[in-house]
Amino acid sequence: MLGNQVLQIPLSDRWLIYHRLQELMISCSCPADGSLRVQVNNLLEAVLIRSTVMQFLASRQELIEWLDRCWDCCAES
Repeated sequence: MLGNQVLQIPLSDRWLIYHRLQELMISCSCPADGSLRVQVNNLLEAVLIRSTVMQFLASRQELIEWLDRCWDCCAES
């Protein structure tokens, strides 16, 4: 997943996600074709991108389940 990635994001959320990624200092662009292009340089950026996209596109139930899995992993450590 490292390198240039094209994300399929609904146009209604694309600019919100783009601006959030910019705040996180993740290189991205919104070309005229309507896509969101993201440069993934390391694992941390990949996690931040996934988290940002989930924040805007996942349902409440999906977010709850994801958070529960994170807590379960932390509890095992």
